[in-house]
Parts: sequence; structure tokens; C-alpha cells
Amino acid sequence: MAQPISRRTVLRGMGAALALPWLDAMTSSSRAAETLSKPPVRTAFLFMPNGVVPKHWDPPQKGNDQFDLTPMLKPLAGVKKEFLLLENLWNEQTVGRNGHWPKVPAFLSGGFVVRTSGRDMDTGGTSLDQFMARQIGNRTPLPTFELGVDPARNGVDNIGGGFTRIYGSHIAWRDPHSPVPKEIIPQLAFDRLFRTSSAGPVVSGFNPDQPQVIKSLQCDDTSVLDLVREDAKSLQRKVGINDRAKIDEYLDSVRSVERRIESAMKPQKRWINEGRFDLPRPGPGIPKSHEEHVRLMLDIMVLAFWTDSTRISTFMFGNAQTGRNFSFLDGVKGSFHQLSHHREQQKERNMYEAIGTWHIKQLAYVIDKMRSLSEGESTLLDNSMLLFGSTIKDGNRHTEHNLPVILAGKGGGTIRPNRRLTAPKDTPMCNLYVSMLNRMGIKADRFGDSTGELKGLI
Repeated sequence: MAQPISRRTVLRGMGAALALPWLDAMTSSSRAAETLSKPPVRTAFLFMPNGVVPKHWDPPQKGNDQFDLTPMLKPLAGVKKEFLLLENLWNEQTVGRNGHWPKVPAFLSGGFVVRTSGRDMDTGGTSLDQFMARQIGNRTPLPTFELGVDPARNGVDNIGGGFTRIYGSHIAWRDPHSPVPKEIIPQLAFDRLFRTSSAGPVVSGFNPDQPQVIKSLQCDDTSVLDLVREDAKSLQRKVGINDRAKIDEYLDSVRSVERRIESAMKPQKRWINEGRFDLPRPGPGIPKSHEEHVRLMLDIMVLAFWTDSTRISTFMFGNAQTGRNFSFLDGVKGSFHQLSHHREQQKERNMYEAIGTWHIKQLAYVIDKMRSLSEGESTLLDNSMLLFGSTIKDGNRHTEHNLPVILAGKGGGTIRPNRRLTAPKDTPMCNLYVSMLNRMGIKADRFGDSTGELKGLI
């Protein structure tokens, strides 16, 4: 008689681990002890730069519940039952600041972002995704999963008020001073889900993938980063902005390896889906088609949730003031940021709106993808919270009030979608974040500048 084997059994090779399909031998009395009894709640934060056209975003009706889809929301017609349109949320600390750079880090923290050329970055708070990871990130191989399509930018935007462009390149911040690098190459993002290590840079002969380092990390609970923290700070004071960013990225890669080792040494109960999710490993580099690039990254994020590789993810459709050219869209000639300053010229405004509507189409794509994946009597979308938003409302005027925000999914049955939820005027965005924390199983009374939970989600 065949011996039962664990559902966690994988095929291992040099630097890789390949999960097996469901096998009869994996059915045993111990299976229930290894897996969760119900699907976990996952959370994704999707950021779109440059705002919207307000009169083509806001429904004309007043109040809560039912609403008609406005021109910019029309791509969501097929998934209207799956989301909430949230209104009157804002980040007060961004009012009166530069139109883009200080608003992006505040998206998930609500903090006051200090003007700097890059040496003393301070966003005023840790981002929500990283706060979540501190509480529950040890339950999955990847505490969080940061994705995007634009490379991070360095330098200073002197026209935009003297803010470092690093601010506009990241919505995930480990602490007020440290952005979390995002992956923009689909193949490398895919490999993070299934490979046991990632080749990283070597600094002073130290490589986190070398056996002796792995052994030292397993000996006790002390992080290597804690041991070298003071030296790292000293080094960063001596080098330029670009090198500081490289050092931060390197230290993040070391911590990522540590966390994966911690997860392997102290495995948590995982959720196992028995269905199929066919996503071949992407080819090298970045796809020529921007839409293909975006959808590949979204598919990989969904796969990460489906395999319970992570329960927290961020995705940036673009950096602040992205120069992405959208001339591949019919009738559009120019870049997103350029056209956002349409000065109410109808031709330019129409092209700007077409770009924003294209982004909503991608949101509809990922919502539909997640609701098509069954998890017992529910779906992956039912067990998720998918937050989509921008840090400004009117892209032409950089307004901060009543941000464009959509919340898809049911959060494990704790959110009632298919309606409009109008909060009191100028409700802190962080009130929503307190509610999301509690739905992730993280008890929280406050976050950022919150004044309580966002009422009316259920």
C-alpha cells in the first residue's frame, strides 16, 4: 500500500522548488492538521497615477446603494455585482502639497511626506501592506508581493517642488524611510513564487544564497540586518542617492531570504486549492505590449493568492508622472501625465479619459479572473479585498478631495458589494484601512490619521 505524503511535498532542484499536482497519496488523516479549515482573506492594493475626469467618474445620483455606471466605469459593467464604489475618502496630509510626488507614499499610510532630495526621506508612516505583513506575513512564504510596470526613478523633480522621484516610485514602505522595491519583470516575479532563492547582488563578498549564510540565519532569531544595521546606516551616509537605493534593495533581498527561511522552519497552516490555474512561466524581459505586461503581472499576483504564496500584494500601474505613452489606444497620442493636464481642452481631455478608462478595463479583467476561481463554495474574489485607487481626483487640477476608490471582493463574507458607499465628506482614507485590517484578522483601533472604522461596508 502506498505511503501517504504531505500536500507540501515538492520536487527540489538546484535553487528551485516545484509544487506537485494533487495526488491520491496526499489524502490522509493528517491533511486537516496541515491546512486551514477555510480560505484566508487576501488583500491587494492597485494604484493608478494621474487621477480621473470627475464628471465622468462620479454617478449623478446622491446617496448610497444603487448607481448607474458613468463613462469611465463602463468597463466594470460585467462585474458590477462584485465591487463597492467608495466616495468622500481622502488623505488630509497631502492637501496643498505637490500634485504627485508626496501623495504617492501617503496612499497607503496617510502620512505627511517630508520634502527632500533623497538623503532624509520620511513618508510619515509605514504603508498598510507592510503593517499587515508584520502581523501575519510569517504565515506564507512571501510576506508581501510588490509588483509594477515602471522602473523606480531617482533624481529630484525641481519643477515639482524639490521632491525626490523615489517617493513617486513606491506605494510600499517598510518604514517611513525605506521603500520596498517592486518587481517589474514578469518572469522574475513568477520565479519568486516557485524558486527557493533569488540571485542577488554581492556586497563585500556577502551573498544571502551561500550555505554558510543560510546556516547562520537558522541558528537563532536574530536577523543579520540587526547585526549590521549601524554599519549600513553609516555606509548610506557616505554614498549618493543611487547607491543608497541599491543598498536598500540589497538589504530587502537579504530580509526576504530570512523571512522565507523563518517560514520554512516554522510552517504555518496553509490554504490548498485543488483546482487548476494554468499560467506558463513568462519569457524573459518585458513584453512589448503594455497591456500584456500589465495582465501578466496581474495574473502572477492572482496566482500568488491562489497558491497561498502570499496574502498581501501591491501593484502599481505606473509611477507618479509616468511618461508611459498610450498611443497604442485608438484616438490617443501622448503620455498619461502629459494628457492629464488637458486644460479642459476637449480633444486632450478625451484622450486622457480614454487612458483612465483603459485602466478600469484592466481592473475589470482581474476582478473577473479572481471570481472565476472557485474555493469550495466561494471564490477567490469572495475571499479577497481588492482596493483600486489614485492619489488625486481631478488629474488636471491635482485635487485631493473625494478620491477615486473602488473596493472589490467580499473580504471573506464581511463586505457587501454591488453598491455605492458615500462616507461623510472628507473621511480619512485610513478609516477604510482600519476596517481592512480587522478583516485580515489584525485587531486595530487606529491606523495613520484614522478616526475609527469606515462604517457601512457590510
